[in-house]
Amino acid sequence: MRHVVLITTGGTIEKTYDETTGSLDNRRSIVGRMLGRLRLDGVAISTIELMSKDSLHMTDEDRARIVAAVRVAAGGTPPPSGVVVLHGTDTLAQTGESLHAALGRVSIPIILTGAMRPYEMKRSDALQNLTEAVFATGVLSPGVYCVAHGKALAFPGVVKDRDRGTFAKRS
Repeated sequence: MRHVVLITTGGTIEKTYDETTGSLDNRRSIVGRMLGRLRLDGVAISTIELMSKDSLHMTDEDRARIVAAVRVAAGGTPPPSGVVVLHGTDTLAQTGESLHAALGRVSIPIILTGAMRPYEMKRSDALQNLTEAVFATGVLSPGVYCVAHGKALAFPGVVKDRDRGTFAKRS
């Protein structure tokens, strides 16, 4: 049985709609609902709800908390087969660069993923990206990656391509 640690930080992937106010916000983690839709034979997932923030509001202190949480999760006994960080796409690349710089050589895949459209919306990429991220923990070599939209991009040098609504390597 593979073990994956999933750390939630908020972002668009977990935004929920409030009918009373008409707002789309990070209120609480909804990753349990997403995981409940997946068939994960042979994969055990442990979830850590670290924060529930839009990544545009993340601070250097928040990024330090993510680095610390990943360090603890990756250092478990026995270590997991990978760590997935659900993150807002606006500053996912910045956090990925922080993880890459702070962790140095890692012994497992560390995957960051998010969504351009919330899980609760039609045509959302949330479930696809979560599925790809969990899958990637079992096939990628150790390192820090962004996994989304059928691609696995290694840090450093990942950027958000706003025009195409995905991620790319810096040219």
